[in-house]
Amino acid sequence: MEAATSMNSKTVGHSLTLIGDIRSNLPWTQFAGPIAALILLSVGFQLVSGSFFTIDNLKSVIEAAAVPAILAAAISFVVIMGSIDLSLEGNMATTSMIVALLVANSVNGNDYGVAGLLAALAVGLGFGLFNAVLNAVLKMPSLIVTLGTWFVGLGIAAVLFPERVPQINDPLILNLARVRVFDLSLVVYVALVVILASQLVLNYTRLGRMIYAVGGEEGLLVASGLRVRWVKIAAFSICGLLAGMGGVLLSAQLSTGNANIASGLLFPAISAAVLGGTVLTGGRGGAVQSALGALILEVLNNGLIQVGAGPYTRHIISGAVIVVAVAAGGWHRRGQLRVVK
Repeated sequence: MEAATSMNSKTVGHSLTLIGDIRSNLPWTQFAGPIAALILLSVGFQLVSGSFFTIDNLKSVIEAAAVPAILAAAISFVVIMGSIDLSLEGNMATTSMIVALLVANSVNGNDYGVAGLLAALAVGLGFGLFNAVLNAVLKMPSLIVTLGTWFVGLGIAAVLFPERVPQINDPLILNLARVRVFDLSLVVYVALVVILASQLVLNYTRLGRMIYAVGGEEGLLVASGLRVRWVKIAAFSICGLLAGMGGVLLSAQLSTGNANIASGLLFPAISAAVLGGTVLTGGRGGAVQSALGALILEVLNNGLIQVGAGPYTRHIISGAVIVVAVAAGGWHRRGQLRVVK
């Protein structure tokens, strides 16, 4: 009995040491790779096109990358745990329709203002919480759970979709995209706040340290008696809330609610996280790195358009860049891996 107690104490000690080690293995120098890639791509496109570094083009890149960067930061909370969230598009579709139909709009008499906005964000949070309960409490695989809620969200949005697209008339929502500070919309500043806050949570809170620990060695934490269920619930909930925020911001940019508003944004968000250095196997990465990955993808897309590349060519090149980045980023750890799944 005493031996078992001693062994359990040692395991707990090892687990707590693991959490500290994971945090210490996240130096700010990890941003060097994505930043270097951004600089190289930008300079290369400037040399080829001669117009990449114009003020208007740079503002266009930043505006276009704002919401994808929020989504990349959102999914980082789940990916760092070694899980996945495929429900982002369904979540955003539903929140887009909710906010459009609850604030002043062109299809009904609702005008709930801030309450409508908060209701939409609560729906996004609800998606994340639902995913968390199925995964953390009922022990269902995150891939299957979130794939299901992806389609549930799209279905709800389609049911809510009226005969004509609801135009948003509420100035509170519209001003997120229309009000500009230093000639950048408020969407950009919201994205910056979200990304920095996410990074601070991941690096400097107990929740963040536990998220890294779950991704690094969940089995050891469970064996030590530490409860990881609440960590998963918090991570999925944050991801759902931020995805809902992305749906609201896209609705503000387009001035409408739309069931297809997030179509095609899920896999670029995952790709951005991977490109920025957030590892799909868990335990490494961060919100800022993932957001930089989203910016890299937007720079790549914008630059390829400027040099005249067609859509299929852009897809081929973007895919190749992601594969090379993943291979290069994981090369130094390959010798430590026992299994590649």
